[in-house]
Amino acid sequence: MYDRVLIAVDGSEEAKRAATHGLEVAGGFDATVDVIHVVDRRSRRFVRTNAEGEDLEERSDAILAEIEALATERGQSTTATTATGVPQRAIADHAAETNADLIVVGRQGATGLGKRLLGGVTEGILHRSEIPVLVVPREDSGAEIGYSSVVVPTDGSENAAAATPHGVEIARRFGSAIHVLNVVALQSTGGPFNAGGLDEAFIERLEAEGEAAVEEIATGIAERAPATEVTTAVTRSSSFQGASAGIGEYVADNAIDLIVMGSRGRSNLERQLLGSVTSSVLRTVDVPVLIVDRPS
Repeated sequence: MYDRVLIAVDGSEEAKRAATHGLEVAGGFDATVDVIHVVDRRSRRFVRTNAEGEDLEERSDAILAEIEALATERGQSTTATTATGVPQRAIADHAAETNADLIVVGRQGATGLGKRLLGGVTEGILHRSEIPVLVVPREDSGAEIGYSSVVVPTDGSENAAAATPHGVEIARRFGSAIHVLNVVALQSTGGPFNAGGLDEAFIERLEAEGEAAVEEIATGIAERAPATEVTTAVTRSSSFQGASAGIGEYVADNAIDLIVMGSRGRSNLERQLLGSVTSSVLRTVDVPVLIVDRPS
């Protein structure tokens, strides 16, 4: 599934952590690894002397060398590339040109302004690329990397189903258990002015639909990977953050290591827009998230 992995780095601790995850995944799939650092063209515009230009090149070389050293420690080889341009565009274009199967990137990067903000470069890649993207938050330096538990959220849509094969293959390679989750978001279903609350019978119908959705996914996993442990769950969330809050709570309660989900759910029609649930999960849940777009 992943024969070629592209890791994008910018010198930040978050990008370094993302690179470690990227190398882990590549190792599990015996994939070729490419590493790219993009010098923002705006930085080039401010270069006035040869010395300043050399400083930019040296910094780029140092960033790539650090990741190459991480790969060497793991017995992996990499191909390093420096590009100049708009970072998200250059990364997506390089992934397409090299036939990458997976892009790995940090959630914020060097210019991230806050823990709960998704970096502009990362979001630009997600909007631009049709290739699956693994988004990695900055974790404690001592945190162990592993994928013993993977959750695949579903709302019954084709976009959600498209992520399942990726979750299955990761589970097969890393011996992971898979959790298939549906969240009934009470606030977003009822709307902000639903002061009287939702009828219990209506909620139960939503939960029945959720059960059908998770069982369909679970059945497909059992057929594809019969040795994989599968857990199904339908939960309620009363948070105004909707389904993303329910996903976050489930991740915390069940020690989930990786979320694998579609780029959009039922309510999102524009191809170039991230779904609201996906976007919120990326911003607020502090485990890696693999985003898979439904094939055109």
